[in-house]
Amino acid sequence: MSEPAAITPHDVEAAAGRIAGHVLRTPLVPAPRLSELTGVEILVKHENMQATASFKERGAVNKLKSLGEGERRSGVIAMSAGNHAQAVAYHARRFGIPATIVMPETTPLVKVENTRAQGARVVLHGETLYESAEEARAIATAERLVLIHPYDDPAIMAGQGTVALEMLADAPDLDVLVIPVGGGGLMAGNAVAARAIRPDIELVGVEAALYPSFLNALDGKDRPVGGPTLAEGIAVKTVGALTLPIIRRLVGDIVAVDEALIERAVNAYASLHHTLAEGAGAAGLAALLKEPGRYAGRKVGLVASGGNIDTRLLAAIMLRELERDGRIVSFRLTTSDRPGLLGKVAGLLGAEGANILEVSHSRLFLDVPAKGVTIDVTVETRGESHSRTIEEALARSGLAPRRIQPHDAAEPGSAAL
Repeated sequence: MSEPAAITPHDVEAAAGRIAGHVLRTPLVPAPRLSELTGVEILVKHENMQATASFKERGAVNKLKSLGEGERRSGVIAMSAGNHAQAVAYHARRFGIPATIVMPETTPLVKVENTRAQGARVVLHGETLYESAEEARAIATAERLVLIHPYDDPAIMAGQGTVALEMLADAPDLDVLVIPVGGGGLMAGNAVAARAIRPDIELVGVEAALYPSFLNALDGKDRPVGGPTLAEGIAVKTVGALTLPIIRRLVGDIVAVDEALIERAVNAYASLHHTLAEGAGAAGLAALLKEPGRYAGRKVGLVASGGNIDTRLLAAIMLRELERDGRIVSFRLTTSDRPGLLGKVAGLLGAEGANILEVSHSRLFLDVPAKGVTIDVTVETRGESHSRTIEEALARSGLAPRRIQPHDAAEPGSAAL
């Protein structure tokens, strides 16, 4: 006989009443352009619209509102490098509860300052969340603080499960819920809630391929875990002891998505759906991009679980997608050095409808004749077909074009013009 689950549907319903008025009841909206991209009917739950731009507020509020008076006076402590930290700090301040957040010393300064700005005491300790967690437990014991775990806590799980309650209230005919998985709090809470309402609904969890922690836990394999990922919000090495049994029992499948798919999903949310999704928040869409045929003819609910992405990182991702699509391309041209050469190149590119973004040229490469020159030119095009047309035109003009990566265009010895 299996052990009783850490939470029940009643716990999620109670959490919904407890958090009402304290967190936003976020909209579930159709995403026609994402649907066109994947060939699947998609509705997106916009948890990136919460005050701290993440679903984490739901669990944080439910936990904080569940505390006794003595616990509220003593205060709370959490370990996190991101969304959980800001959610706990923000709502603890609202409720007048002292909060301490332990963060790794490697946490970006902007996240540290954002957490301090919410009124929390920030303790920087260790290089990883594991080391921060050990310090948080030590401080909690020494100062008699209530530890608020980011996912392995029944109140946190129940609070997160209110996402599915709202989704199925707004769209009872959803066939599939695709939800990001890190430690499992969001997935476990929503699995309990969704199965109680729609026993036949398909539940798919999505984790970063670099952090296949749940896949390892479920099938007993030893896939490598770790590495730099865009989806740092679900980059968890140890799954929850409370979340694992629920996910094993209720969730149909866990899908791993690689970094390129996560980048594509972040870009698609921004350019097609006009919303910000961090890497973890875009993981569900990445799963659809990986296997669109799996969901064909079905109505799929995605959770944009967070929108805290650095704007510089977003700009880099969007630029990389333009490169992948052949809409930004760089050529290295090798020819004899003569007056008017740059004007000829510019005129040719203009005639072909290319927009010049950057030009550099050099006479110093040893693989170029003494009277020769190389020109690196980066252009914006209408797509891969247009790029090939431009390349053919350059070749007909005797410029010997060779495709290069845009970041390789400016090499030592070259001078930007």
